[in-house]
Amino acid sequence: MHNLTEILHQSLGRLKDFERCALLDYPDYTNIGDHLIWIGSVFYITEKIKAKISYASSINNFSGAILEKQIGKAPILLNGGGNLGDLWPKYQAFREYIISHYRDRPVIILPQSIYFANPANLDNAAKIFNSHPDLTLFVRDDYSYEIATKNFKNCQVVKAPDMAFQLSQISALSTDKQASKSILYHCRQDQELSSSFAIDFPSFSSLVVEDWTSFKWVLGTNKSRAAQTLADLFREVWQRGIKTPGDWMFRQKWEDYFFYNNYFNNLYNQQLHSRSWSFIHSGIYQFKQHQLIITNRLHGHILCVLLGLPHIFLPNSYHKNESFYNTWTYSVPFCRFAKDSSQVITGIEDLLKQC
Repeated sequence: MHNLTEILHQSLGRLKDFERCALLDYPDYTNIGDHLIWIGSVFYITEKIKAKISYASSINNFSGAILEKQIGKAPILLNGGGNLGDLWPKYQAFREYIISHYRDRPVIILPQSIYFANPANLDNAAKIFNSHPDLTLFVRDDYSYEIATKNFKNCQVVKAPDMAFQLSQISALSTDKQASKSILYHCRQDQELSSSFAIDFPSFSSLVVEDWTSFKWVLGTNKSRAAQTLADLFREVWQRGIKTPGDWMFRQKWEDYFFYNNYFNNLYNQQLHSRSWSFIHSGIYQFKQHQLIITNRLHGHILCVLLGLPHIFLPNSYHKNESFYNTWTYSVPFCRFAKDSSQVITGIEDLLKQC
């Protein structure tokens, strides 16, 4: 884990120095993995290179007028993740809009996985990317690096681990082990679900099947201020308090150990960052209820690596999971990558012997 953090810093060290910037594409949805990425980016910018995030927004709340007012000609950073391509077209369209409209300053795409099902969409992205005079693209696996270097020839392309590895400090909570003997099958159900790993592989009596528990929350940054306040109260008082007292107690320890809420108060649009930090806590609490995790989410795997949790890592619908594992985390001793269901069973048996 610490080696990956060092590699991340070395890769991002290729950037030119800047004193302020915009950070765009905030994840105003409940996928905890993207919030791990966002906070990793915030901490890298503000703590590692000591730059100021003068503007931050989701794609839905983006304002070109406010951006210009807040940052002038400073660099624009686009959040990393797994949506560079045509599988999640809304986010690719926003990325291409920013690159097309802001050619007068550096644009930096933080570590992404690349996937285009339609070659025509890749060709169109290449034209837009290559027309920018100062575009840096970080990619987070060997497969994506090959696509990028072949097609985005006028861009600086750099391979780097995921931005979540900036959060190595959360490993401090890994010593608080849970007594449960359950196994969590952390399973996504969207278009990235691999058909070869449907939810019906042989189960254990202690198997719990769920996606991120954050998907059950009432949330959204596009609501009115009053509706958002009510949603936040419902989440904090009922879903994360009265209904789940264990979550509430664990959160008190979390907030006593980390003092970032005050830190976020000094950042632009502090509510965004505080909400992401809250999501990360909930992902950690969810995982730490179990002795072993099976996950088909890349950030299920990354969170397990950060926390030192034994886990089985499964493929997704395209190369993202396996290529990331083969590029960066293949030597993690408490992880097994399973290409078929039989490897899941043997992997579980092997890892349980180490618990």
